[in-house]
Amino acid sequence: MVNRARRTTSFGLAAVLARAGIAGLRAKAPGGRGRWERTNYAGRTVELYAGPAVGVAAAVGAGRVRPAAGFAVLAAGLCGAYDDVAGAGDPRRGFRDHLLALRDGEVTSGAVKLFGISAAGLVAGALLKERAVDKVLAGVVIAGTAHFVNLVDVRPGRAAAAVVALGAPGLLRSGAGAELAAVATGAAAAVLPDDLGERAMLGDTGAHALGAALGAAVVAGNGRAGLLAHAVALVAAAAYGDKVSEAAGMSAGG
Repeated sequence: MVNRARRTTSFGLAAVLARAGIAGLRAKAPGGRGRWERTNYAGRTVELYAGPAVGVAAAVGAGRVRPAAGFAVLAAGLCGAYDDVAGAGDPRRGFRDHLLALRDGEVTSGAVKLFGISAAGLVAGALLKERAVDKVLAGVVIAGTAHFVNLVDVRPGRAAAAVVALGAPGLLRSGAGAELAAVATGAAAAVLPDDLGERAMLGDTGAHALGAALGAAVVAGNGRAGLLAHAVALVAAAAYGDKVSEAAGMSAGG
């Protein structure tokens, strides 16, 4: 009963904060409404309020459960926000393009995001686990999940739906893993209708923050064997990032 109440509280808090954040940003529109609008793949105008709102909601909710998890979510969201702003219009995608640019002496916003999220994941992993191997695996899982959710964010609702679907089994667990899964799914569920309806988009800000929250839930709910399995799967997804994004874009008639 206590575990269920804590999960419900975490889910509800993240969802309420996300919706309140969207409403607050829409009312104030810092910098003007034009700054908060983008044209999506179908030529429709969508709002960007959901990304920062979800990032803050997930960071607060995760930090309430585990401060290290909250740090990872906040850092991932901030790195994503930097790429949303500084990388707007940059056609380069994926690790390979940004690492090639870095080799040539150009530090792209994507490279900053890559190394920033990786570093934050390793710091959080070091704080969430006790043994050295587990710390490293935890860092890979948090950063890898943040990247994975962003990889599938290629059509309306894909990223938020993926977080809900992948986070739902974690709700059946107990302890911090279940609470963090509730945070991730609560924040994602709060924005899913607007995302699917092509009224809003998460951007890198929201996708990376939700992914980091989901990754933290995996870390908190698994031992070494589970961490290793997730880490291998996430590294493989990153290596075949183009195919992952293509599959996400084709799913559900996209």
